[in-house]
Amino acid sequence: MKRARRFHENLTRILAPTQLVPPLRRGINFNLPSNKMNPRARSRRTESGTHLSILPIGEAQLKKLTLIFLVATLLSVGVVAQTQTPTPTVTAAAPAAAVSNVRQEAFEMVWNTVREKHFDPDFGGVDWDKVREQYAPKVAAVKSDNELYIVLQAMLGELHQSHFSIIPPEAIVDDGSKEPKGGGAGLDIRLIDGEAIINHVESGSKASAAGLRAGFIIKKIDDTTMDQIVGRFAQSTESPAIKRTRITRFALAKINGKPETTVRLTVTDESDRTREVIVEREKLKGEMSPRFGNFPPQYMEFESKRLAGGIGYIRFNIFVMPLMEKIRAAIRSMSDATGIIIDLRGNPGGFGGMASGIAGALEAKQVSLGAMKLRSGRQAFIVFPQTNPYLGPVAILVDGGSASTSEIFAAGLQEIGRASVVGEQTMGAALPSIFGKLPTGALFQYAIADFKTPNGVLIEGLGVKPNIEVKLTRRALLEGRDPQLDAAVSLINQKHSKQERVPAGR
Repeated sequence: MKRARRFHENLTRILAPTQLVPPLRRGINFNLPSNKMNPRARSRRTESGTHLSILPIGEAQLKKLTLIFLVATLLSVGVVAQTQTPTPTVTAAAPAAAVSNVRQEAFEMVWNTVREKHFDPDFGGVDWDKVREQYAPKVAAVKSDNELYIVLQAMLGELHQSHFSIIPPEAIVDDGSKEPKGGGAGLDIRLIDGEAIINHVESGSKASAAGLRAGFIIKKIDDTTMDQIVGRFAQSTESPAIKRTRITRFALAKINGKPETTVRLTVTDESDRTREVIVEREKLKGEMSPRFGNFPPQYMEFESKRLAGGIGYIRFNIFVMPLMEKIRAAIRSMSDATGIIIDLRGNPGGFGGMASGIAGALEAKQVSLGAMKLRSGRQAFIVFPQTNPYLGPVAILVDGGSASTSEIFAAGLQEIGRASVVGEQTMGAALPSIFGKLPTGALFQYAIADFKTPNGVLIEGLGVKPNIEVKLTRRALLEGRDPQLDAAVSLINQKHSKQERVPAGR
């Protein structure tokens, strides 16, 4: 119980509004791909820099592209719900001088990494030397590692950019198991018109058995009201989309927890009556992805099916390598589909190279999804068409929780005219990043490039604007409808009726 309580307290600190920038995902000790990787890459130099050649899905070169486009506050709920085995950190019991030295070393590492690796040598107009002067005394005054992480996150917040984050060791799960150890209540939520509304309840879950339904409003989680949770983020300077996602993730972290424990939810039902529901948490289904360098295991969800009219539907919750073959196989199996809908709602991103790899299964010619600009040089996300790509209509579903690789994939295919984007404007957090490890055991995520679409549009801070904007409403959820999916289906049918689909591979 003490360990679980410590983890919850640390998770609260991770998601606290003192972090002025969305925490971002862990990565690895990274070196940019060189021309030695592939002879085709060696020949692809232009005046504007070296173009990064992404090979077809599943090949070794894609595995070497380890840039992470993933927002750390958006770590999958399955990860934060895991039973924790805290990584040993520097504690107050250690000699005072040693504690101070290690924390000072962590501060120096973070500050110097930004100074040396940030893609903009002017730091967006921020005086980084002055930031050091401002935060060095605060670091010297901290009494614990967690206080240190809060100060470091606030320092990174001075950049006002995504993908700069500190992830405490207690929030990292890695016991080598493929099976998730954490538990969930079997529901998901979104902030709609300022209310925490259940947008999905898993069939056969404990939440469903307890009578919870999509469209119910969550007012209270155990003894914590949603107003209190929202209030924690009142002073945040983050974008509304990032703030909404942080609030929902914080709430879900409280709803989910150790299997065979319970959570007490106070909800407003379909008749606008307030009632209390006890839900037992159950072990999460599915698998965990393997560790990749400093990028920890992630809870994976994947769904593939046919909708009415022969339309294919593919949904996955995160861009991690083990899902690549499943996505490719699903697209191949839908060669005769009227159209394909790829649902990236709530998907926070992941491995950037997967965007080009998946796009190769949907495109007949070599194209680019955009390019990232580093402090020196530029690299394009080149799409190489695969054998017999699917060339029918494609719609991509997005919302305010779609970030990073989801945005790169959606924006790139939208601009080259290969897919239509349906739903709500995305988060606007799309900086290529990698992860390092601090001497305290925490992970440090930092961006090393910006990203622009094929037309030179910056996604960071702006997001992807859908071709067809459709808001999710409580009324629709209570009626059992998904207006965003309905709009995508309608769009596919319209495109199919106007022109005959080009046969795959032509």
